[in-house]
Amino acid sequence: MAIRFRSFLLGGGLLAAATSHADAHPHVFAEARLEVAVKDGNVEALRHVWRFDDLFSSTVLFEFDQNRDLKLDHEELEMVGSVIHESLAEFGYFQFVTADGKDIAMNAPESIVAMFENQQLMIVFESRPAEVLALDGDLHFGVYDPTFYTAIDFYDDDNLVVVAMPEACAKKVVRPDPDEALAMNQQSLTDAFFNDPGGVDMSKLFATRLELTCGAEG
Repeated sequence: MAIRFRSFLLGGGLLAAATSHADAHPHVFAEARLEVAVKDGNVEALRHVWRFDDLFSSTVLFEFDQNRDLKLDHEELEMVGSVIHESLAEFGYFQFVTADGKDIAMNAPESIVAMFENQQLMIVFESRPAEVLALDGDLHFGVYDPTFYTAIDFYDDDNLVVVAMPEACAKKVVRPDPDEALAMNQQSLTDAFFNDPGGVDMSKLFATRLELTCGAEG
């Protein structure tokens, strides 16, 4: 079951970094919501909600409906959540966080909760920074699939939320233009390709992100 799930969630495999963004395209689509929870001037957690497209949701229903009653009961939904949790672990759960340009390590979510609403699969999970992450400087948050196989995006800027954002912070939503992103990063992408052809992560350049700019509190 897990192998089959991975085959249609990540069936494209890790697409070669040398493949242009025009050649690679997503097969699974999801609408995302991200809440950045703040406590005592630090990032406490990222809270994710993803709602998948009808076709993918139908495939999940077909694969996991063990008793063939055309719905997923509690045990079947737990299996869906468990398999997704396992499948996304090696990809950092498709999330990225940076502080002043440096990647921030995130703990794996304890679990992923799966549910069906209006015949669409929806998953909910929460992850926390591995170390204390202060709201100071420039922080970026986003979601992307490094394989290009899954398109997870925020259809509305209001789906990127900061809970209890301090007055010392300002937020904006950035939706990069792919051509501009490639042009601005051409040299670094070229260098990265020759150093490690399989490690060029172009899809991150195109990902919608939430940017927070915060002054030091004091």
